[in-house]
Amino acid sequence: MDVKNSSCHYNESMSFFYNKNGGDDKWDSAQLILVQVVGSLFCCFILVSNAMVIAAVVTNKRFHYPFYYLLANLAASDFLAGIAYVYLMFNTGPVSRKLTVRGYFIRQGLLDISLSASLANLLVIALERYISVMNWKVHSNLTKRRVTLLIVLVWAISIFMGAVPSLGWNCICDLDRCSQLAPIFSRSYLIFWSVSNLVVFLVMVAIYMRIYTYVKKKTSVLMPHTSGSINRKRTPIKLIKTVMVVLGAFVFCWTPGLVVLLLDGLNCQRCNVMKLKRWLLLLAVLNSVMNPCIYSYKDEEMWTTFKNLMLNSQPPSEELKSDNQGILKT
Repeated sequence: MDVKNSSCHYNESMSFFYNKNGGDDKWDSAQLILVQVVGSLFCCFILVSNAMVIAAVVTNKRFHYPFYYLLANLAASDFLAGIAYVYLMFNTGPVSRKLTVRGYFIRQGLLDISLSASLANLLVIALERYISVMNWKVHSNLTKRRVTLLIVLVWAISIFMGAVPSLGWNCICDLDRCSQLAPIFSRSYLIFWSVSNLVVFLVMVAIYMRIYTYVKKKTSVLMPHTSGSINRKRTPIKLIKTVMVVLGAFVFCWTPGLVVLLLDGLNCQRCNVMKLKRWLLLLAVLNSVMNPCIYSYKDEEMWTTFKNLMLNSQPPSEELKSDNQGILKT
């Protein structure tokens, strides 16, 4: 083996790795300014809106249920994503070449942690919805202690996943294994990362398909024996609709990026992955923008709580309280 390739390069700047691995991270100045301006506006909205989601769950006692605690945790992961995007956007283009290896690991680690946390939260929410629907309840019977343990577990796994490359799964000591999109990440790691996330997508889709099939069957059984509206019997599905929209937005925004990472991991020479990088970044940012909008549109009481928080007034009056707390609009 070539001695030069087998030696480690921890003291090199990122410019060395970009040049060595053929990854052209040069940006047109107009494109870079556009991405930074639009991205900054998105990030400001992400930080403020997700902070409001967390505040709404904390201040409104009618949101003190497992589903909403997990929703607040999802908002926390989106809040972290906003911070990660700000750091990433102002350390990309020409600036990225001046980063140290440690600085690059921090930049990518923040993004990977936020993505892992969002994905893990969505999976936990899917399981919580499954438990509640199978018992035909609006909310599951998970205790606060169990929800807290789940939240801690989500962040522990996410932090570990974000730290994996810096813990050794990289190509700093073997440049032949380096990827183009992330020039100090091993192509094998990109394959693992993209495939594992895509598999989790499929698992969540399968869970919601199972929920949908069960609810449809249950509703058809109850309909002949229910006088008047069956809406009260169908209240569990109302929370599911919001989660399914959130999941759909997540899959739409992240699947293209994961596919491109997979292609890079497979060393696809004709795929021109570098040109797609900047636009996939904006698409990923868009996902964290969409979630608070989905919450406020689908949950009338959440929107009312938002307005009260903005006006710095008291929580929603008792008149807004429904028989089923936090029931969402169809």
